[in-house]
Amino acid sequence: MRVSLTINGERHEADCWEGESLLFALREKLGFPGSKNACEQGECGSCSVLYDGTLVCACLVLAAQADGHEVTTVEGLAEGEELHPVQQAFVDAGAVQCGFCTPGLVVATADLLRRSPDPSDDEIREALSGNLCRCTGYAKIFDAVRAAARS
Repeated sequence: MRVSLTINGERHEADCWEGESLLFALREKLGFPGSKNACEQGECGSCSVLYDGTLVCACLVLAAQADGHEVTTVEGLAEGEELHPVQQAFVDAGAVQCGFCTPGLVVATADLLRRSPDPSDDEIREALSGNLCRCTGYAKIFDAVRAAARS
């Protein structure tokens, strides 16, 4: 089946089989490798994207469901060569360890700050609760979210 969707503001098409995940289509067929494939069960958040403006795990959305919809990946947050403030804050705070969880955390943080520009620690904790990091104790990640909120 042929799917047509808008990714990061541009129209894209790909041939997909009916059971193929949006994550697989993004990474393997459409050239957007930023979202990571970790659990394939929606438990880790590494594949988080915005789907029509709503934060979702791309591994749980079928590519066929995305036909006609708009997807924003971590690659789409930047403005050309300039990093999105959240991306820059993660770099500046040293919140990037192995980098596997980082794309999902960055997208989730951008979504949080869009909804709540000055979040409390509890709001940050809640917003990022679907994203697992195996390398850190989350302190630098929280620092990055706070710094991005100030920018």
